[in-house]
Amino acid sequence: MQYFSCLDKEKKNTLFFREPEYFIRDCNKDLMSHALGAALYMPATRENIAEEIISHKHKHLTSTIFCLEDSIHDSELEKAETMTAMNLNKLYQEILEKGEDFYNKIPYIFIRVRNPGQISRIAGMAGRSFSILTGIVFPKFSYDNGLDYFMELEKISNFFKKRFYGMPILETKDIIYWETRKNALKNLNNIFADYHDMILNIRIGGTDFSSIFGLRRNFDVTIYDIHVIRDCITDIINNFCRPEKNYVVSGPVWEYFGQYPFTKNKNHSSLFDPYLTGLINETYIDKTNGLIGKTIIHPSHILPVQSLYTVNYEEYADAVSILNNNETGIVKSSFANKMNEVKPHKNWAEKILLRSKIYGVFNKDQSFINLIQE
Repeated sequence: MQYFSCLDKEKKNTLFFREPEYFIRDCNKDLMSHALGAALYMPATRENIAEEIISHKHKHLTSTIFCLEDSIHDSELEKAETMTAMNLNKLYQEILEKGEDFYNKIPYIFIRVRNPGQISRIAGMAGRSFSILTGIVFPKFSYDNGLDYFMELEKISNFFKKRFYGMPILETKDIIYWETRKNALKNLNNIFADYHDMILNIRIGGTDFSSIFGLRRNFDVTIYDIHVIRDCITDIINNFCRPEKNYVVSGPVWEYFGQYPFTKNKNHSSLFDPYLTGLINETYIDKTNGLIGKTIIHPSHILPVQSLYTVNYEEYADAVSILNNNETGIVKSSFANKMNEVKPHKNWAEKILLRSKIYGVFNKDQSFINLIQE
């Protein structure tokens, strides 16, 4: 697996100072948790999901989630479960025929279930093909259902003799309401501590949080402009992104998509379609606040999100300088525009280098805009 692998060599040479590195699909947890990128939700009722993955229809796709929860009407749940098992079987057969190289080129695959009991039910329906999953997404995760989710995940991991990962979604009232938030997060800490090695990523349910208050952001604002959600995200970051806990938290879903990446309106002040401009603005704030990756609901979001996580040359040069001068207090940036303090900036620099391995480093004269244009 390699980010932006569908670009030809000439384009890669133009764009990248350091190309994204290859990594196997079953790489170590720390690398994988940072490498999910833009995770595309697909309603599990769709019959052609396997064909789209096999044909690599969605360029640059590195992770996808078959959704059995909010995107599925209750009356279609049985169909969604059947389609999930069928699509997993198709993919499994393709892997058997094409081998390990094909396996390492398909995206990470997760299922968002409705409840803990559904995990074993889907596993029973899918049989051996269930083993191609990377993990399970736990919606509306709370202290009340958390242990049940992890016990089910542990059970199927033991049965298939494979480590499946969990991705809890934080989106319930006890987390968004300020008077219960501190205790709710404290309780989740207790659960997460026992299952730390099984948690690949913590996700934020921005839509569910907003719906509690009857709110919905417009395309020209970000989730951070909804202050009640912003405050909650701040506390989630403060709680789970501490270095001693070492969790990866991803950004909430962006709900809007347009027909074209670039605006067709000559009078529009932005280079991009306004819906894409909103996504770019929100993802940039996600990244600035330490969130890694983002939930998406449309293929047009894949490249913009992942382009924004590519490291720019100046960031990379500063990070390398900081880590190469660990016996120095302050190092002047090679760009002569800032001072790099070695001890305070070390944690940041290590994260930049990890991102550079996964997403690559732009050449000096290149940026995410050039990559989106490709």
